[in-house]
Amino acid sequence: MAVARGVQEAMRLPPLPTIRDILRLYRLRALRNLSQNFLMDQRLTDKIVKAAGRITNNEVCEVGPGPGGITRSILNRNPSQLIVIEKDERFMPALELLTESCDGRMQVILGDVLSFDMSKMFSDDKRRSWEESPPRINIIGNLPFSVSTPLIIKWIHAISERRNAWTYGRTQLTLTFQKEVAERMVADIMSPQRCRLSVMCQNWCDVQHKFTIPGRAFVPKPDVDVGVVHFTPLIEPKIPFPFHLVEKVVRSIFSYRQKYSIRGAETLFPTPIRELLGKKMYQIADIDPTTRPFQLTIEEFGRLCEAYVSVCDQDPRLYKYNHRGSKKDNELLLEDNILDEITKMIEDIPLS
Repeated sequence: MAVARGVQEAMRLPPLPTIRDILRLYRLRALRNLSQNFLMDQRLTDKIVKAAGRITNNEVCEVGPGPGGITRSILNRNPSQLIVIEKDERFMPALELLTESCDGRMQVILGDVLSFDMSKMFSDDKRRSWEESPPRINIIGNLPFSVSTPLIIKWIHAISERRNAWTYGRTQLTLTFQKEVAERMVADIMSPQRCRLSVMCQNWCDVQHKFTIPGRAFVPKPDVDVGVVHFTPLIEPKIPFPFHLVEKVVRSIFSYRQKYSIRGAETLFPTPIRELLGKKMYQIADIDPTTRPFQLTIEEFGRLCEAYVSVCDQDPRLYKYNHRGSKKDNELLLEDNILDEITKMIEDIPLS
């Protein structure tokens, strides 16, 4: 044990300028249009990295490292490799300083994480089958608020199709979000925070809100506190349908959050027959149409997705209907004779 501790201490970073000194040295400031906020306190950056679990000898990708506060905490935990992806080239000198200080364990990539493909970024020997425990790979990041929510939806989509970093298996994520967004991700039924994001995250991942960082810990101070959230992809999603179908149903139902959930479900179908098809959908799913969206469990959303498929399978053109689309896109489904045909077929669908 003493030998192992000695090796670990030997691999720690040499003395470096503080993050505050780095910002002053390179004349770096947070850009409001990129919603940047810097975390100065190493105790907090260490706590974020600790929330990721064991990373010693793992391969780690940090997204949005900025001046390198969390980067230092990651390196001090001795990953076998650290790859950082940064969009803002102003931070390159600060990150290159860290690269030169860590014995070749770190690589810096200038790029946009929203479009970056990680499917070949890690070592092949780290790949695991989806049914095995997560691979020795971690993704960690303190993301700008403007990026974090679109990015996690994009990554949940990738998880659902086992693309990007998830070609290696059930790669885990530890990311920061606005506190309210973090609370939505873990919100259970009846919670005022429960929303589309809750269902989408919980359907494909085990989601844990690890802790909250007060906004005053950041420079410049944001108007909100920050939540640290850990994601572990599930072996099987709770709703066994493709991402786009689940997202369409859940988004439609939550579009009228405070009304009966059937009101949102009806928007999945053309106006002249939406009440009929919405009622049929709820009958097939065996769900009270007066249930409000935030009262629906994931299992009930799954039954509604299955019912939506049962209705649309009667005429697959229904899948293409989008109530937010143009009249031209939906015009084929708005012809009276087609609506009459669909109505007759729907009436004959047996209830489960």
